[in-house]
Amino acid sequence: MSEFNLQNIKIMIKIKKLNILIVLLLLSVSFGFAQDDKPQYKIRLLNECNDELANFGTTFYGDIQMIYSSPKKESKVIKNIWNPNQQPFLELYIADIAEDGELINRVMISKDVNSRYHESNVTFTKDLQTVYFSRDKYYNRHLDKDGNGITHIAMYKADVVFPGVWSNVEEMPFNNKDYCVGHPTLSADDKTLYFSSEMDGSDDIYSISINDDGTYGIPEKLGDQVNTDHSERFPFMGENNILYFSSDKPGGNGKLDIYAVRLDDRSEAINLGKPINSYNDDFSFTKKKGANFGYFSSNRDKGMGDDDIYYFKELNGMPCYQKAEGVVTDKKSGKKIPKALVVLYDADGDELDSQIVGRDAKFSFDVDCESNYKVVGSKELYSKDSKDFVSNSNLKLGLDLNLNIEKEAPKVVEAPIVSVPTPAPTVTTSTYDECQSALDNVNDIYFALDKHNITYRAALELNKVIRIMKHCPSINIEASSHTDCRSSHEYNLALSQRRAKATVDYIINVGNVEAYRITPIGYGETRLRNRCSDGVKCSEAEHKMNRRTQFDITNY
Repeated sequence: MSEFNLQNIKIMIKIKKLNILIVLLLLSVSFGFAQDDKPQYKIRLLNECNDELANFGTTFYGDIQMIYSSPKKESKVIKNIWNPNQQPFLELYIADIAEDGELINRVMISKDVNSRYHESNVTFTKDLQTVYFSRDKYYNRHLDKDGNGITHIAMYKADVVFPGVWSNVEEMPFNNKDYCVGHPTLSADDKTLYFSSEMDGSDDIYSISINDDGTYGIPEKLGDQVNTDHSERFPFMGENNILYFSSDKPGGNGKLDIYAVRLDDRSEAINLGKPINSYNDDFSFTKKKGANFGYFSSNRDKGMGDDDIYYFKELNGMPCYQKAEGVVTDKKSGKKIPKALVVLYDADGDELDSQIVGRDAKFSFDVDCESNYKVVGSKELYSKDSKDFVSNSNLKLGLDLNLNIEKEAPKVVEAPIVSVPTPAPTVTTSTYDECQSALDNVNDIYFALDKHNITYRAALELNKVIRIMKHCPSINIEASSHTDCRSSHEYNLALSQRRAKATVDYIINVGNVEAYRITPIGYGETRLRNRCSDGVKCSEAEHKMNRRTQFDITNY
C-alpha cells in the first residue's frame, strides 16, 4: 500500500483512528494535554505552493531552494489518477524560497526521477551531489506489486547534476515489494541513513549505515525512544543529533503529531505542541541548518483542502537539554577516584540527582540549557569539592570535578546508621502490631531516572528499617522495588532488581542484619501507582512516584 497520500491511510484505519481519538478526547477532559504557557513557534499557511490537492514533504536544497511533492496536472492522454484519492500522482518539484518563506517559481524535477507514479520525500548529502528519495516501487519501467496487487513505496538514490536535474537512478538494495521503505533522512556526517518502513509489520523508523565503499549495513529499528506500537514515520535529522518524526501514539493532539528526540542519550521524545501540532495529521518537519525557521505539512482545518505546506519560525527555540559531565580525581595525584558520590543541585540548593561513579570515575547528568546548577563530590577520607556552573546551548557541557584528599589522619567513621541525624522509630516490644506500626512510619525510598544508587535521603529511611529489624528480631521483610513505565519491560525488570539489591545490600552491610531476613524483589513497571503507563504523558514528579522501594513484613 502506498503511503504517499495520508488520507488513504486514514480511510484504511478509520475505525481504529476514531477509537483512539475518542480515548484521547476523554483523557484531555480528565487530565489536559501538557503544553507550554508560551507557544514555541509561529506558523503560516503558504499560498504559492498550496491548492486543493495534496502538497507536502519539504526538503531544503542548499540555502535558497526547496524540494517538495505535489500532484502533476491531470493528463487526457495517459491515465495518471490515483484511485484512493482521485488526484494525479505526486511529482517532485524544486522551488525558490522567497524572503517571506513562500515557495515560488517551481519547476518539475527531471523525468529521469519523476515517473508515471508517486515520488516524494527526499534527502541530500552535505555536498548536494547525491539524493535519496521515495517512489512507488517502479524501476526500469516495471511496477512491482505484492501478492494482493498493491504497490508499496521504495527508496532510490540518484546523482545531482545540477538543481532540478538528477540522473543515474538506483534502487536501494533493501527495498522489498511486500512492504514500504521510504521517507529518507541523513545524519550530519552522511554515514547513517534513517527511514521509515513496514518491514516488521508496522510503521517504524530504522537506521542503516552507509559504508565508505558505498555498500550498506543491515537495517536496524530505532529503540523505544522513537518507535511504539503505533505508527512512526517522516523522520528528519536536525542539528545536534535531534531526530524529528511523526507519530500517532496516545498522548498527542489526536492523529499524527510531530516529536523531537535526541538520539545520543535516553531522553524522552518531546511533543512540539501547538501550533505545530493540531487535531489532524502533522508531519514532514524540516528546519534550516543554523536558522530558526523551517516547514512542515498538515491536513488541518482551514487549509486549502488537503495536505498543505506551512512555514514556521521558532520564537523561543525548542526545549533544550544537555549533559553535565566530568571525572572525579584526586587533586594531588590526579588519579581517578571510583565510588565517589556526586550530587547535582539546582539554583535553590535542592537535590536533583546523584550518582556513585564507577571505575572510570565519570559522572553525567541531564540538565536544562541556560540554567544554574551545582555539582558536589564527596567520599570518605576526602574533603568535598563543588562547582557552580551555568549550562549553555551546546550539546554537551563537560565538567572536571577534583576531590581534595584530607591531610589529617583518617578519622574513625561510624556506621551511617549512627551518624544520620533523623531518629529512627522506637519499638519497645516486639509484638507484631507494634512492629507493623513502626514499619508503616517508614517512607518509601525513591530513585532518580535509570538509577539504582542509594541517596542520603534514602539512607535516612533505610536506617529506620534497620532499627526496626533489630528491635523486632522475629520479623522478615520484603524490599520490593519498582520503576516507571519508560524503557522496555525487560529493561525495567532488571533495573528494579538492581534497586532491590542495592536496598538490601545497604541494610545488610550497614545494619549487620542477617541476609535471610530481608528479601529483594524487583517488579519492574508492573505495579504503577498512578496513571503513568506506556503512552500516557506525565510530569517528572508523577513518574518519580513509581521509582520506589517499599517494605512489607512477610512473617512473624
